[in-house]
Amino acid sequence: MAHFAKLGIGNIIETIEVVSNDIATTEQAGIDFLNNLYNSRDVWKQTSYNGNIRKNFANIGYTYDQTKDAFIAPKPYASWILNETTCLWEAPSAMPDDGKRYTWNETTTSWDLVEE
Repeated sequence: MAHFAKLGIGNIIETIEVVSNDIATTEQAGIDFLNNLYNSRDVWKQTSYNGNIRKNFANIGYTYDQTKDAFIAPKPYASWILNETTCLWEAPSAMPDDGKRYTWNETTTSWDLVEE
């Protein structure tokens, strides 16, 4: 199955639709099918779970960045930085890798240990 994201104002993803691979033999074929189905001229972009198309799987509320040809999640915290290669948000410091659970603290811009 092929998945398509409908772009709204500001290239924000409004919905995701699934189209049979028999119909969506190309991205354009899938787009044409959806626009014919809905009698529209909406802007659709194909997306994939494995990240082979447009870096990340699109979700409602994500943004499509035309320059990067990528779907980008909303920024989770003001201090986080977009990784230009993966188009994923990253904390300004790496989470400790000691097998314990941590949560991000935006006030201190650091990782806090989750007490068990």
